[in-house]
Amino acid sequence: MSAQPVPGLNFTAVDFETANGFRGSPCSVGLVKVRDGLEVDTFYAVMRPPGGFDRFDPKNVSIHGITAESAQGAPRFGELFAEMLEFIGTDVLVAHNASFDIEVFEAALEVSGLDSPGMRCLCSVQLSRAVYDLPSHALPKAAEEAGYPLKEHHYALEDARASAAIVCDIARRRSARSVEQLAADCGIPAEELEPWTAPREQESRATAQVRQMAYLFDSRTPNVAAEDLPDLMRWQDEGKNLPPALDADPSHPFCGQSFVFTGNLAVSRSEAKRLVALHGGAMSSKVNGATTVLVIGDGFALTDLEAPAGRIDPAAGRALGSNKAREALRRIEAGQPIRLMSEPEFRTALAESWPVGAVAEDGSMIPADRP
Repeated sequence: MSAQPVPGLNFTAVDFETANGFRGSPCSVGLVKVRDGLEVDTFYAVMRPPGGFDRFDPKNVSIHGITAESAQGAPRFGELFAEMLEFIGTDVLVAHNASFDIEVFEAALEVSGLDSPGMRCLCSVQLSRAVYDLPSHALPKAAEEAGYPLKEHHYALEDARASAAIVCDIARRRSARSVEQLAADCGIPAEELEPWTAPREQESRATAQVRQMAYLFDSRTPNVAAEDLPDLMRWQDEGKNLPPALDADPSHPFCGQSFVFTGNLAVSRSEAKRLVALHGGAMSSKVNGATTVLVIGDGFALTDLEAPAGRIDPAAGRALGSNKAREALRRIEAGQPIRLMSEPEFRTALAESWPVGAVAEDGSMIPADRP
């Protein structure tokens, strides 16, 4: 982070890594406290996810490197939460894709049977989109623009530092003196987690759905083959492919595009498809010649998606673990313009415009107005 202070800019940046596709399975957390635009303290911990939701999915392990063995003996989320909360205090949180980290808190508190103190979290992805002129707002790209080259992506403390660097840099550019002023100036509301007293009267959709098949996420369940786990954990239905809304705004970036989804999203697949159709987008359950956008959820490293398709190693590239992603990469290499979109980009695109582009030979996104 820059050594240049920003008086009044106080917050705590957060990043979680999860053991599996359920948000309530945190296995590590990084926290970075910022005062007057400068890092003053950090907190990092490896943890065991809440009991009953603690199976380590090989797909997730391949991204962050934390295993059940390396987390053995570590405290569970519920045992660490008070210490985390003491570190955060009354700060507004900051995260790259704030909805994800807020949902981790939400689901982990629910399944741990803990009270929620209520939290607010500002999204550095949305701030990046509002201020930076970049072809991709993935954390490595946005952090580089902020002057903080990200060297250990998916190490929670390093990712939290990168998110903090983005917010501090944007605050300097906008002459903002607080996160509240910065959010208002950029027109970006904070994600919020409501307070509750456990047990929560109505649990989140994600937790309610996972409870119906919790045995899949429980490390004590026998006879669940590791190689089958990624498929078993796709608990959302594919959903119906709805027709595009005839009255959709033709200027919306989804209008006229053809979407395919792969991986776990924070919302159900059906809800994601409804949002696409509402804004005039078509969709398919398979990547084909009409596909222009592939939205990719949990289990894939953005650095893999930014790499040229020809240089992705099938043995190590997480993107190739999905048949849809593999087919999309094959078609991109053959010249079909398909945009690979992360969940944070999909979510922010619902609220603001983004350039529809293809993947160039160097793996970068090609805006629509670039030849």
